[in-house]
Amino acid sequence: THWKHGGIVGVFGYGGGVIGRYCDQPEMFPGVAHFHTMRVAQPAAKYYHSKFLRDLCDIWDLRGSGLTNMHGSTGDIVLLGTQTAQLEEIFHELTHKMNVDLGGSGSNLRTPEACLGQSRCEYACYNTQDMCYQLTMDYQDELHRPAFPYKFKFKFDGCPNGCVCAMARSDFAVVGTWKDDIKIDQEAVKAYVAGEFAPNAGAHSGRDWGKFDLQKEVVDRCPSQCMKWDGSKLSIKTADCVRCMHCINTM
Repeated sequence: THWKHGGIVGVFGYGGGVIGRYCDQPEMFPGVAHFHTMRVAQPAAKYYHSKFLRDLCDIWDLRGSGLTNMHGSTGDIVLLGTQTAQLEEIFHELTHKMNVDLGGSGSNLRTPEACLGQSRCEYACYNTQDMCYQLTMDYQDELHRPAFPYKFKFKFDGCPNGCVCAMARSDFAVVGTWKDDIKIDQEAVKAYVAGEFAPNAGAHSGRDWGKFDLQKEVVDRCPSQCMKWDGSKLSIKTADCVRCMHCINTM
């Protein structure tokens, strides 16, 4: 491509957080002679006040290209395209005025990420936000001063539904699960069978797929066939359960 490798570009004291981009035709395209990308550390589970987002965009409109990539494959807020002379100015405004840090880039620890966890989700088996925050604080040096042979990622899923794809998209995946046997509310199971509760939390309402069939939609779709329905009682052989969450999601 027309982007050449320009070595590490950073801010004072940091080796990560800025990805250097230089055009190989600066005379023809002076506006993008430099087009550095900055990664900004997102809060755990990505909760923002609208004022924060407006202030961030104001900085980038003034000192960068105005182009952003909110949470691409890296997880960070990604600010695309600025000049070398603007880097320290942006860094100062982010850290001193907005109280937010640069994220990880290069051959180091990347900014850890977590799902919503117990702040919103009934499935979460542990406090993902707290764990993500604690490890972010513990590994600040590894985030900002690249010393690894390659990038390294932490991600925290509160349950096996994997809303941040921890197992697929990180090197150190933490996935919450239950310790003991699954508890079954037999009366609630009968209520599902009787049509008193909408399956999948009503997500498929408006589509007439007929009466809910516990055997077809839950038991037969269990990947390890650990479930049994005798017409009045649902049972699970815990030793065979692979914790795929299908039965829990459906009911």
